Amino acid sequence: NQPSVANRLQRRGALSIIESWEVQSLEVEIKIDKTRGQPRVIVETASITEEVQNLVQRLSQTPFQVLAGAKDGKLTALDPSELFRIYASGGSVYAVTAKGTYALRLRLYELEEQLDKGQFVRISNSEIINLKKAAQFDLNLAGTIQVKLANGDTAWVSRRYVPKIKQILGLSR
Repeated sequence: NQPSVANRLQRRGALSIIESWEVQSLEVEIKIDKTRGQPRVIVETASITEEVQNLVQRLSQTPFQVLAGAKDGKLTALDPSELFRIYASGGSVYAVTAKGTYALRLRLYELEEQLDKGQFVRISNSEIINLKKAAQFDLNLAGTIQVKLANGDTAWVSRRYVPKIKQILGLSR
């Protein structure tokens, strides 16, 4: 039986501690630290069990629910399903939506790991696209693939990633 949220929450400056409780056979403790940038998960265990491996696998497969993007000095919550593409340029990472381009604080490899792999795919060292926002794939004789996105943007699949895209499209043997 879980205590109420009001009873669990204790404020200590910038840190709020929620009392721990048991979920199945796991003890769960959540600490809210307003000074932290990203969530951090620590697993304390006597040994690596199947249950611990399953927990780590579930945590690593959980896609972002929301991304923070900066535009015109304001931070905006971005829904990953609304992203057309994410690209790196000049040492920064940007996300393109129908409402504009937003700067992100994460690196491409971090986004690639966290975004839904069934929806987002890396097409070059500097770009990830949302497959659900791809309007057309143009395979040319040179072996490259041009991707036209629903917003009119065009992206190119680098040769290194062509086999992966062909597999996703069901064109590989």
